[in-house]
Amino acid sequence: MKKISGNKLFVKALKEEGVDVLFGYPGACTIDISDELYKQDYTRVILPRHEQALIHAADAYARSTGKVGVCLVTSGPGATNLVTGIATANYDSVPLVCFTGQVARHLIGNDAFQEVDIVGITRSICKYGITVQRREDLGRIIKEAFHIARTGRPGPVVVDLPKDVMAELGDAEYPETVNIRGYKPNPGLHIGQLKRAIKMLKKAEKPLFLAGGGVNIADANENFTKLVDKTQIPVVTTIMGRGAIPTDHPLFIGNLGMHGAYAANMAVGECDLLFSIGTRFNDRITGKLHEFAPNAEIVHIDIDTGSISRNVSVDIPIVADAKEATEKMLEYVEENKRPEWLAQINAWKEEHPLMMKNQNKLTPQKIIETINETFDEAIVVTDVGQHQMFTTQYLALNEKKQLLTSGGLGTMGYGFPGAIGAQIGNPDVPVIMISGDGGMQMNIQEFATAVLQELPVILCVFNNTYLGMVRQWQKLFYGKRYSMTCLRAGKVCDGKCGTEGCECPPYTPDFVKLAESYGAKGMRVFNPEDVKAAFEEARKNTKTPTLIEFIIDPEDLVYPMVKPGGTLEDLIMDC
Repeated sequence: MKKISGNKLFVKALKEEGVDVLFGYPGACTIDISDELYKQDYTRVILPRHEQALIHAADAYARSTGKVGVCLVTSGPGATNLVTGIATANYDSVPLVCFTGQVARHLIGNDAFQEVDIVGITRSICKYGITVQRREDLGRIIKEAFHIARTGRPGPVVVDLPKDVMAELGDAEYPETVNIRGYKPNPGLHIGQLKRAIKMLKKAEKPLFLAGGGVNIADANENFTKLVDKTQIPVVTTIMGRGAIPTDHPLFIGNLGMHGAYAANMAVGECDLLFSIGTRFNDRITGKLHEFAPNAEIVHIDIDTGSISRNVSVDIPIVADAKEATEKMLEYVEENKRPEWLAQINAWKEEHPLMMKNQNKLTPQKIIETINETFDEAIVVTDVGQHQMFTTQYLALNEKKQLLTSGGLGTMGYGFPGAIGAQIGNPDVPVIMISGDGGMQMNIQEFATAVLQELPVILCVFNNTYLGMVRQWQKLFYGKRYSMTCLRAGKVCDGKCGTEGCECPPYTPDFVKLAESYGAKGMRVFNPEDVKAAFEEARKNTKTPTLIEFIIDPEDLVYPMVKPGGTLEDLIMDC
């Protein structure tokens, strides 16, 4: 029987798993794998400029395509640079397989050059991690890694590859099936529990659907929308659940939580049944925990047993995939209109509509609404901060528009590499990134990747010269002491910001010139009447990225906002 090296089996495994794109950065412990990748023509290898950007790109590729994202990095710092991205994917249930190089087995534990225990480091932030100790186990472990990453609640898997194991000759066969003892995800739907929940739904006078990211991950959007149409029950979503139902649907109220719509937060406070699907009830949507949905019985459908009743005690737990559960619900539910309940929700909407003041100037709302008008189809990727909240408030989503954002971990620096991964996975779909000037600089080196890969991503930088979300808290709760948030602060004004005679230095970098230095196109917009033309110009640039810098007032804050330690009804509407 023919024997091949572990490196050759690795490349064969990628093809068997249908991995058409691999995001990788080389090093001493993976150079032999790089050499084997050079000899094949199935898997496209993308070389970003930093490992953190690499894993964020793989993450967005996975979110936007439904495939498993795949990374390959070397040992030591190559592996540790993945840590933030692994945690990001873990929080948001993104299927990734992260291959890390490792020193030879006899050197492990001896503080060898570029040796770290990456499995130990990432144990609490990945779905599964393992170091391959024997060449004969390599094929099985890789097969299991892909299976674990994509099944049940998806998540990142770390596979550590010692260099000597990969060089060793062994069986050329790659397994066709997986049988992991103790890992049997996707249990059958408990029909009895589901029928109890539906009976409760029928009796409720003020029922409310809460849709989380699990609806989008399970591709249950169509089923869920049909369910809402059939039952005529209104819907709120988490940030990760936005898009579970088209945002222009008459029964969609808005996002729930810290920066949720007034009507959505009030509806949760008043409902008598909260029927939640695919959310883990994190602190950003619950406010003061013991006063969350105080009048409601709670049904919770989730694929992850560990997420049910962990944060919020529920009355009917149902462990199930969101798509399977909504499909089965459609067989049993009936229409039951509740005009008084809907009238109350509409009254809340009219009392406090979601709208920024100063509509005559350039605002985030104006920019995002122009995106809504200009693009019939798009993938929108955000970074993290005020711009992210504005996007989740005003971005219109439907079956042709998708939002990718770091929800659970809130990772600054996700936006730009995320846009790259989404564009690589969806070459025929416009990809728009929305970032702040702070987040944009965290992985700005990826201009080189985007230009060399000829990716026409549109990069929107909301420049208010501050780390805006922290500044917002400083303005509202810290007496306007803007410590460590002004991005123009330097030696000339250190410790004197805001005092008489202290002039702010010019902003650095010049984003437009920086984009142009990489070979991309750059534009700067000051006025609302120029927004539409900027996007139209960007659409013409089909071979390189286009950066549009929007000059935003730092006083544009994200409202509504739940007061720290308050309930969902304790909202700051403006100041």
